[in-house]
Amino acid sequence: MSELIRKQAQLLPPVNEAEDLEEFIRFEDEPRSGRLSFAEILKIAWRSIRANMLRSILTALGVIIGVAAVVALVSVGNGVRQNVTNRFSSFGTNLLTISSGQGGGGGPPGLVRGGGAQTVTLADAEGIAALADKRISGIAPALQSNSQQIKAGSNNTTATLIGTWPDYETVQNAPLQAGSYFSSDDLDKRRRVAVIGTDVLTELFPDTTASALIGQSIKIANISYDVVGVLKEQATAGFSNPNSNIIIPINTYLQRIERSEYQGEPTVRSIAVHVTDARDVTAVETDLTTLMANLHEKTNSADYDFNVRNQAAQLESVTAVFSTLTLFLGAIAGISLLVGGIGIMNIMLVSVTERTREIGVRKALGAKPRDILSQFLLEAILLSCVGGLIGISIGVIIAYFSTKALSVPLVVSLPSIVLAFAFSAAVGIFFGFYPAQRAAKLDPVDSLRYE
Repeated sequence: MSELIRKQAQLLPPVNEAEDLEEFIRFEDEPRSGRLSFAEILKIAWRSIRANMLRSILTALGVIIGVAAVVALVSVGNGVRQNVTNRFSSFGTNLLTISSGQGGGGGPPGLVRGGGAQTVTLADAEGIAALADKRISGIAPALQSNSQQIKAGSNNTTATLIGTWPDYETVQNAPLQAGSYFSSDDLDKRRRVAVIGTDVLTELFPDTTASALIGQSIKIANISYDVVGVLKEQATAGFSNPNSNIIIPINTYLQRIERSEYQGEPTVRSIAVHVTDARDVTAVETDLTTLMANLHEKTNSADYDFNVRNQAAQLESVTAVFSTLTLFLGAIAGISLLVGGIGIMNIMLVSVTERTREIGVRKALGAKPRDILSQFLLEAILLSCVGGLIGISIGVIIAYFSTKALSVPLVVSLPSIVLAFAFSAAVGIFFGFYPAQRAAKLDPVDSLRYE
């Protein structure tokens, strides 16, 4: 019998001849229950994959790319979402923001950058301040100019310039590490004073500490300003970097930066109102809406040319948007997993054709159709699962460097990793079953005659 096995084994691919011969002899000489054990099938499947390593890697490449894309995109999306959430949360849920409505009102002076009428004015902020009670702990109207050129000696940088009121520290949770904010007297007298972020400090005064910087001068739009305070370093929020902010009195901003001549009251980008107790937010929101309607002489809510937004509601909306976007990107990346599964099926079908004689020898030696089915199916599953593990590792590495580049936290979602791996295994089962079934149905006589 051993001599017959050796003759039949000569029909097998030469790469596996010695190992397969030994395995067949052992299968023939040892009593069996009529089918191969899982360990034996696994050993044979792994040997077949190892014998064509390059082809196996190329076969699993689609799964590797798909899993890596899913893990990387979901992790980066979660990181950006958490960063934005942290930024919103740093303001607290006590914040209300009043901004211009979209295309509302009767065309007040000034235009919002990017189009649309700007309707909220500095007079609105003064009106809110005049009627504010103990429920409101701070009010900060704001104007903003991005990419403003800043100079100090021979050094220069770009920063975001914000014109506001002294309450900005409380309202926007922007504490100082040195110095102080400008005062109401600075605001009224339009003094040229500034509070700068840590990035501005590093760029303009690389060898100066924050405390030593107080009293130094910087130039904004070629006009000198005295530095009165330095902000503490804060976490960035995506493309927004609070450490590159410079804060000046809004009256000075209107006089020195926003030099346009308005007919009527100057408009502002927004008015932020900090509520003392979070339990009063809803009531204050209602009162502010009524006050703004009176100030703008609007009796019908459909005609409102302003918006009063709750920070908690904004946070919920932003979180929902980022969650949907992350899910959408993950779903798009998952399509490549299906492409990878089709690649596995194609290669497995080719493998069945190439190994027709091997299948015939196995059946001639007593292998059951279910043994052949299990072997080829297990090969497909191994390819997809190993590809899934490699893809997870690559995805985490890509996510790590991407989040570093975006300055957001790395949030590797365990559910997304488990789902991606489970999906890759399901791809192996789904796309590997047909080739395995085709191999199991081959006639042993015709297989042995196959050239």
